[in-house]
Amino acid sequence: MTAVAAQPPAPAALTVRPARAEDVTAIFETIGYWAAQGKMLVRPMQNIFENLRDFFVAEVGGEFAGCGALHILWGDIAEVRGLAVRPEVQAKGVGRALVAACEAEARRLGIPVLFAWTYSVGFFERCGFHLIDKSKELHPRVWSECLRCPFFVGCNENGMLKHLEGVPMPRNLPEPPPTQVPPGIR
Repeated sequence: MTAVAAQPPAPAALTVRPARAEDVTAIFETIGYWAAQGKMLVRPMQNIFENLRDFFVAEVGGEFAGCGALHILWGDIAEVRGLAVRPEVQAKGVGRALVAACEAEARRLGIPVLFAWTYSVGFFERCGFHLIDKSKELHPRVWSECLRCPFFVGCNENGMLKHLEGVPMPRNLPEPPPTQVPPGIR
């Protein structure tokens, strides 16, 4: 009789889908975990419910593994936000799959530019984003979102952009309204 070498278990299947109301607690807890460590902004549960259509959920083996959202800022730019992966499934492609889902949705909607605020520059660079000078290169709608942030003054996150190849700029796009940015901030 021949001995058969033990095979390592096959990796659990990774899937990404639109978020549902039943995911809100897991989204809230995962974002809260990283926010408590100073790695991202906290999102109140109400904010998650109000923006649930923006969110995608990743599952590994049918279990919640992470979340990410595509928040449309204007007709030519959307923000990847709320990107959080459970610690036990870090570095297994979950974050990259969530960013890919956001990118696919932006392409479907005809939005040619993705933006992200992050402390994880290397991760976003591996996803095709590049670092920008936030004092010069921010879209006016990004600034209007920043005005609502409790860390607006003294923000130390990095701004990153990705131009989606093959997605043209929308035609007949109105100019965004001017943003009231306090002097000395820009």
